Amino acid sequence: MYLMYFPSVWGRRVFRNSGAAIFVSALMSLFSVSTSATEGGIGYYVPGTTATLIDRAPVQTGWVFEPMYMNYSGDLSASVNVPIAGLVTAGIDVRINSFLPGALYTFENTVLGAKYTVGAYLAWNDVDVSGRLSSPLGSIRRSESESGLGDTSLIPLMLGWVDGNWQYNVMLPVRAPTGDYETGRLANPGLNYWAVDPTFGISYANMESGFNASLFGGLTINDENDDTNYRSGRMLHFDASLQQMIKAGNGFMTLGLAAFLGNQISDDKNQSRFVGAFQTKTAGIGPAIGYMLPMGKDNIVVEFRWLPQLDTKNTTEGDYYWLKFVYQLGTGKK
Repeated sequence: MYLMYFPSVWGRRVFRNSGAAIFVSALMSLFSVSTSATEGGIGYYVPGTTATLIDRAPVQTGWVFEPMYMNYSGDLSASVNVPIAGLVTAGIDVRINSFLPGALYTFENTVLGAKYTVGAYLAWNDVDVSGRLSSPLGSIRRSESESGLGDTSLIPLMLGWVDGNWQYNVMLPVRAPTGDYETGRLANPGLNYWAVDPTFGISYANMESGFNASLFGGLTINDENDDTNYRSGRMLHFDASLQQMIKAGNGFMTLGLAAFLGNQISDDKNQSRFVGAFQTKTAGIGPAIGYMLPMGKDNIVVEFRWLPQLDTKNTTEGDYYWLKFVYQLGTGKK
């Protein structure tokens, strides 16, 4: 969700660089990590949030405006009990539509030699959930739909260091429970607990060939949901991408792949005895297609990502669809 400055002129030589081999190996290694839970089976880590070139920390002074849309559809087997807002369901079906407008500002002065950025993202979520609940009359199926404000992502710290074709990133997103939430309700636009997600990234971009690659890793640390006395475990996650830029009109088309792995490394706390440790895992890979239009200090980017989940445990399995629009308004030097 974060954009770096794109030079207005790129070479057209055929891809040939050692950085490609490094990132191909890194991308493939995501799927070799072993599993070591999350309330509702879905938490603050969302695959595809930070994965490609446009998600790097900005390194040009000025504003970045980024409205995003995310659609997710998934389900979980009825053989798995899922804790949701104080309830326990036998499997769930989930449909989520999210609109996430956000803005970042990068300062002229550097911090520790890096460009320093702050920002925030709001959320409006439309949520549909259905599951089978136990009752004195037996098992009953229940479905709910809710729309409302989601939780806010605050970014008090984002640093970007550039060294030739490489960029190193440090980010500290903070998830604030500003969303609509009610105990005993299956569909909630908000999660009702705080979380921090320290994230580190390394990216490679070859200005002559148009090849670029990124790898981000983070650890989501969740606070307790005070209404349910439930604390979701810590989630270690990785997102990576390989992309090739192709000259198209006044800009560049980007074609590539994005992969992700989320692996919970600690048990949930105070979970229902019907749920157990309930550790979560998710992994997948899919295409990322975009268009970039450099305009001097300003830049416009549109990118679409389809990320199907190919391997899951104790979470819904389905497809993430992302549509991101980025407008970078440069006010300082390139």
